[in-house]
Amino acid sequence: MRALLLTGSMPEYISGIEGAYAMRWFQKDRPPDVWEFAADQPLGDIGAAQKIREICASAASIAETMTASAGGKAANNKAETNKAVEGERYQAAVRRALEIAKQISDDQMRDVSVSQIIALSVKARHMKTARVLLRAIRSEKTRRELVADNPELIDQEAAS
Repeated sequence: MRALLLTGSMPEYISGIEGAYAMRWFQKDRPPDVWEFAADQPLGDIGAAQKIREICASAASIAETMTASAGGKAANNKAETNKAVEGERYQAAVRRALEIAKQISDDQMRDVSVSQIIALSVKARHMKTARVLLRAIRSEKTRRELVADNPELIDQEAAS
């Protein structure tokens, strides 16, 4: 049996669909993401900013894998499916972070939180989202810092 697991071949009596079903036993379920937890109690401004920071840090690895896989052509359907799943996870993270950012009443804290979402969007190469969110930042200083850190935002900034 051990040799069977090491070689990766399956016995004749387990083939096709049955083999796929048998191998599902070994798959591990993905733990829920940070943004999938609903807050039981309302978050204050500091709690909301902390939650956005956690979401952006967690989704940064997704953005990196999205940009790494976007460079070359996909070899098979599994890679395309994985890319689609990662894209959906990224979108859910950004959507949740923006929902939380709307709850922040302090302008400076909200600007910093939105700038973290912009940095995540730039990392995922979703420049349209990043440029739209850049307009939502009220502080000129924060906007200048973002443009200095992410020169890709300059093109749209000059046009508007």
